[in-house]
Amino acid sequence: MNHLLSTDVVPRSQRLAYWTDMICNVYVQLGCDPVKQPERGAFDGRILQHDLPGLNVSVVSSGAQHVTRTPSHIARSSDDYFLAAFQSRGTGIVRQDGRDALLQVGDFAIYDTTRPYELVFDADFEQIVLKVPGQQLRSALRDTEKLTATTVSGREGAGHLMMSMIRTLREDIDTLQPASACAVAHGVQSILVAGLQTLPAARTRGVSQLTAYQLARVKRSIDERLADPTLSIGSVAATLGMSAGHIHRLFRNEPMTAAQYLWERRLDACSRDLLEPRLAGRPVAEIAYGRGFNDAAHFSRAFRERFGCSPTEWRRQKA
Repeated sequence: MNHLLSTDVVPRSQRLAYWTDMICNVYVQLGCDPVKQPERGAFDGRILQHDLPGLNVSVVSSGAQHVTRTPSHIARSSDDYFLAAFQSRGTGIVRQDGRDALLQVGDFAIYDTTRPYELVFDADFEQIVLKVPGQQLRSALRDTEKLTATTVSGREGAGHLMMSMIRTLREDIDTLQPASACAVAHGVQSILVAGLQTLPAARTRGVSQLTAYQLARVKRSIDERLADPTLSIGSVAATLGMSAGHIHRLFRNEPMTAAQYLWERRLDACSRDLLEPRLAGRPVAEIAYGRGFNDAAHFSRAFRERFGCSPTEWRRQKA
């Protein structure tokens, strides 16, 4: 589903105010000022929104402007998202956490809506913006505050792959079926994480081959038993002939603990089940129980925190 918002629908004298309302509704509470005063109050801008499961994709194009998210904005609206901005025309600056990221065509950077930031565009521009629930990215990356407002080049490595995927997604997004869209959204986020992991601040001390092998075994065992309601770190340890303490140590350099990994994988499995046509008649609670959750209300709260919507709202995406 896509939705086009444009300043063309209001009189020229009202366009800047209308634009500010638009970006607040699409992203988070913000302030916006033109870099230079437009003639007779004129201001042009448009946002084309696309929704994928757990991921909002928008294409924003507009004139020169200075966008700010201040502590007062955050106090009024404490939405927790990461925005990944991919420069597709013109240049831009992302400013957060004492750093400035200069974005040229093909580059991208992320910023965190829970802390103040600034966006500066000195001329007409276009960006493709991914809006990702905060917990979703923090579960995949350590120390995300060290990665904000840092340019990832789109001309090489994972950044180049990410930009190619974003451009293809932009062209084909309206043709995706819900189940495919869910897989694509997960793929996009995986490549986004890969791009961010190339940044110097994301590099951590490597682990031994033995540790990497054992960690992969643990993750594979968890993934294979997600439908088992008795699945726990203790039961995984017993299956693999390890101690629970050893499994917890294996996850010491991971973005999340072993228990958090198990929890996240169950939520991911539920997200896929809710979009599976063969399970369309199965109640949400039954799907949750089938993936090891034993409290429907707790599951619903955890799902909303992870994906930014309720399980029922998520399921409607396949309608």
